[in-house]
Amino acid sequence: MTGHSPGSEQPGHIPVGGQDRWLLVAVAGLLAFVAMLDMNIVNVALADIADGLHVSAAIAQWAVLGYQLPVVALLLPAGRWLDGVGMRSALLVATTGFGVCSALAAAAPWVAWLIVARLAQGAFGAVLFVLMPVLALRSVRPELRGRAMSVPATLGPLGAVTGPAVGGLLLDHLGWRAVFLVKIPFCLLALVVAWRAMPRDGGLRLPDRRSAADGLLVGSGVAALLLTLTLASGSPGWLVLALAAVPPLWWWLRGPGGRPVVGALRATGLFRAHTAVLALAAGFAATHYVVALHLQRDDGVSAGTTGLTVLAFPLGMGLAGPVGGRLADRFGARPVAVTGAALTAAGLLLLVPLGGDWSPVDVAWRLALAGLGMGLNGGPTQALVMSAAPADRAATVGSSVQLARSLGFTLGPALATAAWGLAAGDDGVTAGLTLAAVAACIAVPLLALQGRRPALVQDMSTDAAPAAHHP
Repeated sequence: MTGHSPGSEQPGHIPVGGQDRWLLVAVAGLLAFVAMLDMNIVNVALADIADGLHVSAAIAQWAVLGYQLPVVALLLPAGRWLDGVGMRSALLVATTGFGVCSALAAAAPWVAWLIVARLAQGAFGAVLFVLMPVLALRSVRPELRGRAMSVPATLGPLGAVTGPAVGGLLLDHLGWRAVFLVKIPFCLLALVVAWRAMPRDGGLRLPDRRSAADGLLVGSGVAALLLTLTLASGSPGWLVLALAAVPPLWWWLRGPGGRPVVGALRATGLFRAHTAVLALAAGFAATHYVVALHLQRDDGVSAGTTGLTVLAFPLGMGLAGPVGGRLADRFGARPVAVTGAALTAAGLLLLVPLGGDWSPVDVAWRLALAGLGMGLNGGPTQALVMSAAPADRAATVGSSVQLARSLGFTLGPALATAAWGLAAGDDGVTAGLTLAAVAACIAVPLLALQGRRPALVQDMSTDAAPAAHHP
């Protein structure tokens, strides 16, 4: 990693000089929406992809897993790499690669072509996920970070929950290839704005062999975990496969790739905040999964009514997101983040007593309350974490919090499925919702408790960087 003398400008830093670049914050939000949209939009097209390319449903599933695997596996290596390169160059290359891979996936004549395109798109997506919070952080003055961080923190999850609805509309009218093409106009818009608005920087360098080895180790561990969760939904005995993830992940943590990440989090006392992010994401994803499945499969509610019902969550989130950022800038990030987590937990807890006796209205207002809480929480929590990041490790910390969120989105539905399967009938629904509510409740004290170095959480301290070099 490139070293920097005290007081030197960090790679990719945007010298604001009192001028806030909200256009770049909007770019961060736009890319967050597109990258998270891609996590879910393809799910609804899997059956059509299998028919169109004449493959089984299990093979078509790799159109989704091929994107998710490199996203999760490469987040941390990408964070370390981005701490030493120019942010403008990285953003332009990653956005271009993401859009080109979308076009290649849409044009796929064979399933192997599609899977390779999705694997490459996931690699570019990992870079975008890390860049988004760093771009928002460095585009405004410190006193406006709450508002800036609320933009990608709100639009990202909105992309995740609107993905199935957008994908369904495209599938009905234009076919499965359109679910890949829809992201290209957003990429072009982001490229034009970034090219014109971001200052030129030091350019890029290729990842070294250490970064490639880190990606291989983390990727092997994550692949084992994803395969375990996929197979264990049908047979719990497959949970033993999770043990295969331990050696590569342990080796990475103990090596030169993992030590800087652990050191940065230890120096800033951010382990609790990361766990809270994971818990809230898991609760959010588990609730969305259980509610949608139960309404359609068990209660016989139409797909349209189900879609409108679960839309209450992102609607509440979208309304509260900008408010959360403003409140964080005025009253501090931590109290607003805790309040948001408490509202989310309250909304999810109120779903549990319903059992299996639901009506869409009963569910919708509870989801709206939980969504308001997630909106209040997202930006302030992101600001809390990124403001504590050492100056030369911003991308590393950004990648770690994105990894926590991504793991939460992945683990939530899998854990809810397991809880549902262990119980029966309406008890299974209650078990899944209880698990989601407990996860959200765990996040409240984790965010409320101060870290070991609370001064670092208030603003980006200049002596944070030296601390991070000696984990």
